[in-house]
Amino acid sequence: MSGERPFFELLHEDAGTRARAGIFHTAHGSVRTPVFMPVGTQATVKSQTCEDLRVLGTQILLSNTYHLYLRPGEEIVREAGGLHRFMDWQGPILTDSGGFQVFSLSDFVRLKPEGVEFKSHLNGSLHRLTPEDVVRLQTTFGSDILMPLDECVKYPATREEVGRSLVLTHDWAARSKKAWLQAVDRGDCRGRLFAIVQGGVYADLRRRSAEELVGLDLPGYAIGGLSVGEPNPAMYETLEATLPHLPRLKPRYLMGVGMPEDLFEAVGQGVDMFDCVVPTRSGRHGTVYTPDGKLILRNAWLSRDHRPIDEECDCYTCKHHTRAYLRHLFAAEEHLSGRLASLHNLAFFIKLLESMRKAILEDRFDVFRRDFLGRYRAGEAVRAGNASKTEKE
Repeated sequence: MSGERPFFELLHEDAGTRARAGIFHTAHGSVRTPVFMPVGTQATVKSQTCEDLRVLGTQILLSNTYHLYLRPGEEIVREAGGLHRFMDWQGPILTDSGGFQVFSLSDFVRLKPEGVEFKSHLNGSLHRLTPEDVVRLQTTFGSDILMPLDECVKYPATREEVGRSLVLTHDWAARSKKAWLQAVDRGDCRGRLFAIVQGGVYADLRRRSAEELVGLDLPGYAIGGLSVGEPNPAMYETLEATLPHLPRLKPRYLMGVGMPEDLFEAVGQGVDMFDCVVPTRSGRHGTVYTPDGKLILRNAWLSRDHRPIDEECDCYTCKHHTRAYLRHLFAAEEHLSGRLASLHNLAFFIKLLESMRKAILEDRFDVFRRDFLGRYRAGEAVRAGNASKTEKE
């Protein structure tokens, strides 16, 4: 890929924190960071069309190699002309390796130095995947950012367990790099391969993992194995122990993290990319996010509230529908309820990261964080008090 412009450009660092604003370039467009990536696990962001996502200003989607490998399968995606054409998304796509899903969804997993053997969560069929297979699958999909096969150790885990897993993860990363470079040389791949830093909540193991993987000199670096049950302080301390050892001029991706307070903490420490299922999962169950905290749309007191979810939001849901209508849809168990709530949540998280970027470029990230979280927490406290009062009555 010599002769091309840099994959990642660091444009500005906030004066008062380690927050950064940058941009990375892919074959399907450029992405401004920090950025929130909606999760389209099975080639769809649940209940949303690609046109919905374009209107929201979505820059990049995430999909999952494990799920796409099992269904619809590599050959069908190949016949369709790649994942972008298959799902009608013209922007960049990052595909997770599916390693987390292998370990979390299968009731049978066997790790070997050459790869992983597992049973499908769909029908119990036996499968084997090597790091090379995972790179090949993502090359077939036409992924703009590829993630290597790694082992995500469950929390809590002993130092010995995490240490053993790092040996495997680092070996698989090196093999993934070799397979990726071969695909690039053949002209089969225009995407970039990231490494995934593991190490549990052990600072020395995180540093070791980061330093070994940085030695591979890959285009970007992800931080995996967090938001898997550990307390928030442990997550933040682990980020503190990891980020200083990652290259300043390459993008940093914190996998699977998406709660507002966690996003502010991670951006303030220098993370650039995020994905999380929270917007759509919460939306399907009737929880929406606003600058004044979460709102439970199933609450009976909303049945006569004819305001939008958020009067400051310009998403389709807020422009056209009220809290009372949405509460009615959830009470009636109408499918539209989750679709409209999810759409608003996606707008909230996408715009939150855009607002962070603007604040970074203007050297006022800390002020924005303080003001936003002050209002958000105050609203959460008021709503919790109202809920308690309603229960007593």
